[in-house]
Amino acid sequence: MSSPIAAPIEQGPKLTKATPVSLRDADITESWLENEIVKDPDMLGLRDVSVIDRQRHQEKAGRLDLLLEDDSGEKRYEVELMLGPTDESHLIRTVEYWDIERRKYPGYEHCAVLIAESVAARFLNVISLFSGTVPFVAIQVNGLMVDGKLVLNFVKVLDSRTLRKDETAEQKEKAVTDRQFWDYQSECGHC
Repeated sequence: MSSPIAAPIEQGPKLTKATPVSLRDADITESWLENEIVKDPDMLGLRDVSVIDRQRHQEKAGRLDLLLEDDSGEKRYEVELMLGPTDESHLIRTVEYWDIERRKYPGYEHCAVLIAESVAARFLNVISLFSGTVPFVAIQVNGLMVDGKLVLNFVKVLDSRTLRKDETAEQKEKAVTDRQFWDYQSECGHC
């Protein structure tokens, strides 16, 4: 009987434990979070964006937390920040700010963005109902403590701009319809 051979120990990066933490429990404020995003807006994963404005006054509607624009200058993102779980008022505010900005500046493509620590399935369902009309991105920000330092992890939980399409239906539409196809359809009585 042969003795078991020990597997070689693989060398790799040193593993460190991350502990999830509520941003409020870490004494983080929305203002602090906004400042960090302003320093590096690409951390949101929206691709090459810059900050145009912050705390932008919206007539009869409050203040838009952040207005971002992509590098092409064609797309704008109306961003609402929220610590804790999503609630109805922030969801409505996000859509309202998006609508105000797109009506005021129709020369841009606009996208509503809601960032919260927790985006409940209930709200994802409501947001997905908007998807045909309102381009909407929901981002969950997770706080993690690693070696005594706070790490912010932004995860897109919904991006209605890239919703799944039915490839089967698209393939049927792209089917070759040449003369032979139509002659066959006429002979078989399918027309």
